[in-house]
Amino acid sequence: MAVKIRLVRLGKIRTPHYRIVVADSRKARNGLKIEEIGRYSPASDPSLIEVDSDRAQHWLRNGAQPTPAVEAILKATGDWQKFKGTTGQEGTLKTLPARPSKRVAYEEAVKAASNQPADGATTMKKRAAEKLAAKRAPVEVVAGAASPSESALVEVAAEAAPTETPGEQL
Repeated sequence: MAVKIRLVRLGKIRTPHYRIVVADSRKARNGLKIEEIGRYSPASDPSLIEVDSDRAQHWLRNGAQPTPAVEAILKATGDWQKFKGTTGQEGTLKTLPARPSKRVAYEEAVKAASNQPADGATTMKKRAAEKLAAKRAPVEVVAGAASPSESALVEVAAEAAPTETPGEQL
């Protein structure tokens, strides 16, 4: 029986995931498997490669032939160099940086949210409602305007006031 170490395709269209399996070469690609020894996901950057090194070495010593794609994966992990006894047994496998736990990320998001001002509109709909309410509200003229914005309101209100008396017409 000819045994191959090959990839079994999983996943949706344009999002492949593979299992690295040991199978009879006469079986279909996704057919009967003898053993699963790893997985490979090329979609992420860097690609996710997990291989059970002990089992891969066992099957290589017992005569299983890897396909070219699996051979490249085994070279990246260093298992092929270990099997052949050549230098570079550490491989060229890149690993993902460690991600913070979900709890830490959640606590940071809560801190960031608590630093934002509590008053004011929080959504575009509320902000638009506040602007509409400000436009509909009548302008109040204050005799002793303390700030420049209040004095500007007084000037705008004075310019908008009619200068003619009702009895006069030009």
